Amino acid sequence: MKKVSLFLFVFILGVCVKGFSQTTTPSTDFFAGKWEITVVGTPEGDAKFVTELTRKDGKLTGELKDPTGTRPATPITKIEETGDKLTIHFDTSQAGEIPIELSKVDDDHLKGSLMNMFESTALRVKK
Repeated sequence: MKKVSLFLFVFILGVCVKGFSQTTTPSTDFFAGKWEITVVGTPEGDAKFVTELTRKDGKLTGELKDPTGTRPATPITKIEETGDKLTIHFDTSQAGEIPIELSKVDDDHLKGSLMNMFESTALRVKK
């Protein structure tokens, strides 16, 4: 009887330790990674950016780069995340801070708008 009691005690203790050791953070970070963002219909024509979003201290950071390399990279000033929605803010000398709002379509696509005026899409760049 003592062996059975000891076995049950060790078994229950093992289950408790296993349950408390599991993390509550998701195993994947959906928005982190490399994305190609396309904005259609701007006054200067369609625009493309490439960004590598990385999480530092719990917040996403990155910069918007011209895929051709002809323009300097534009730092992202702020990124807001709410559920399946991402808003990227960046500063321009002509218009001030500009938001790009993007919502999850599927695992590799986002869709939204730049300044609520120009249609924008994002495609995950696979390595």
